Amino acid sequence: MPQKKIIIDTDPGQDDAVAILLALASPDELDVLGITSVAGNVPLELTSKNARIVCELAGRKDLLVFAGCEFPIIRPLITAEHVHGKTGLDGPTLPEPKMPLQEMNGVDFIIETLKVHESNSITLCCLGPLTNIAVAFKREPEIVSKLKEIVMMAGAYFEVGNITPTAEFNVYVDPEAAQIVLNSPVKKTLLPLDVTHKILVTRDKIQAFRNLASPVGEAVSDMLEFSERFDRQKYGTDAAPLHDPSVIAYLLEPNLFSGKFVNVEIETESQLTLGMTVADWWGVSCRKANATFIGNVDSRGFFDLLTERLSKL
Repeated sequence: MPQKKIIIDTDPGQDDAVAILLALASPDELDVLGITSVAGNVPLELTSKNARIVCELAGRKDLLVFAGCEFPIIRPLITAEHVHGKTGLDGPTLPEPKMPLQEMNGVDFIIETLKVHESNSITLCCLGPLTNIAVAFKREPEIVSKLKEIVMMAGAYFEVGNITPTAEFNVYVDPEAAQIVLNSPVKKTLLPLDVTHKILVTRDKIQAFRNLASPVGEAVSDMLEFSERFDRQKYGTDAAPLHDPSVIAYLLEPNLFSGKFVNVEIETESQLTLGMTVADWWGVSCRKANATFIGNVDSRGFFDLLTERLSKL
């Protein structure tokens, strides 16, 4: 498989951290050009810090981390400390990062990187609210044509919402940004709650990470024990969904996933359904298809891949 050039846009978050680790454990397939942080699970100062902590955990102090947008395009910021804890990476005890935060803004990094690379050569891997991407597209519309694909953990259809009755968190934080990205003329793939709710972290899977007997394995186990407790309580189950690593797993092993090319729009006006992802799964609206909406996953294959790759760090 040819190496893919990617930019990771993220709001770490324990599940974001696991996604970043999966990418960094796969250097033969993925060339991470840089990481851009965005406000989401926790404020921007913490997401920028957490991205660097994860890079250092993986032994990649050489990576460039850029802070992006501090707030959604037009709305006040909504965060998720109730899930991720006040640091965003509650669970393990990890050292303060030593690697610097780059001076360039994350939006500018996305723009400038796309400008200097060949067309159809870079994939954006979006693990949080889509603010950075939407602002970049609005500021420099010509960069859209340079992209190969956008793969994002975003939305829900059959699984409805996880932050409101109808909205998935990443979309709900900045629905206007999500709609801008979905309206862009580039190949788009969504990994929604419909998929991530089939990737369930059980206690034996957490133990499998701990059995790696490495700092990464210990940290991932501690992170997931903390963050997954919320969903176990919420859904009344012994397992909880793992969201953001699905984006990286899709790039590494797309055959683990299946979905449909459908029309996807975002509700930006209704108070009742703000941030709802309206996926025309059955093709009843006559609106033009604009994104691949993933609906299923080989969960066992996913965890085999994740565990095997994390063992390399």
